[in-house]
Amino acid sequence: MKLVAGNSNRPLAEAISAYLNVPLAKCQVKRFADMEVFVEIQENVRGEDVFVIQSTSYPANDHLMELLIIIDALRRSSARRITAVLPYFGYARQDRRTSGRTPISAKLVANLITNAGADRVLTLDLHAGQIQGFFDIPTDNLFSVPLMARDIKERLDGRNHMVVSPDVGGVVRARSLAKRIDAPLAIVDKRRERPGESEVMNIIGDVEGRSCILLDDIVDSGGTLVNAADALLANGAKEVYAYITHGVLSGGAVSRIANSRLKELVITDSIMPTEAVKVAHNIRAIGIAPLIGEAIGRTATESSVSSLFD
Repeated sequence: MKLVAGNSNRPLAEAISAYLNVPLAKCQVKRFADMEVFVEIQENVRGEDVFVIQSTSYPANDHLMELLIIIDALRRSSARRITAVLPYFGYARQDRRTSGRTPISAKLVANLITNAGADRVLTLDLHAGQIQGFFDIPTDNLFSVPLMARDIKERLDGRNHMVVSPDVGGVVRARSLAKRIDAPLAIVDKRRERPGESEVMNIIGDVEGRSCILLDDIVDSGGTLVNAADALLANGAKEVYAYITHGVLSGGAVSRIANSRLKELVITDSIMPTEAVKVAHNIRAIGIAPLIGEAIGRTATESSVSSLFD
């Protein structure tokens, strides 16, 4: 087995390497003067089972091209099997046509990864589960809910919890967490007028006196979380926490959350935290290296990955 890392999240790749006790393969990923990506695999990978660790996070296009070119370099170097390990799969929010003359970019990116030469995909908390069907190669979608449930039990045990889905589409994910921590479920009914903006309409469920835990897969601008927290507190919630898998946190999101009424936002390190995230008083990152490392190990030995979540 070989592990190859791109530039998107080197600390996570190193943590996965340490968990598996497998060193990262020597690989040079650099830019020419005009910003073209150049890759050179600097050790033999012929006949090897290779895992390429690369989140397609900001800058998404650069990191996506790095991933594609690394895969192509490995394929042309006669790697036996190439697995694209995507802790964060960018473009996942473009999983359907929302209006006329718009693309389904998640399918396009799936095609690019497949055509580059990947044999498998391993990812975490896809924005929509059906994106697995966009790939014509085996795809494992890992879940962070067990990690979050463990963190909640360790840090927030004994409180009067209620799990809250910030929209109707996230109910299945929220129900999974609610079952694990034995808590009731509420839903935020919101109306999104335009991309990046949301208006909270009402809360479905009785949150009076509860410690509410918002659960979602992506936090980008932070507007939905802040509005949802305000609505929950206005409806009698005692305090509001948020557990989100992928901390995109673009623009002024960190400042918006730092100045909000959220008690704490907990994200994973699927996207490398920025310095602003690291110093924010109410944002905390939990590591996913053990989860992804275990999934990689099981894939390499042809063991069950789904049993990780039984």
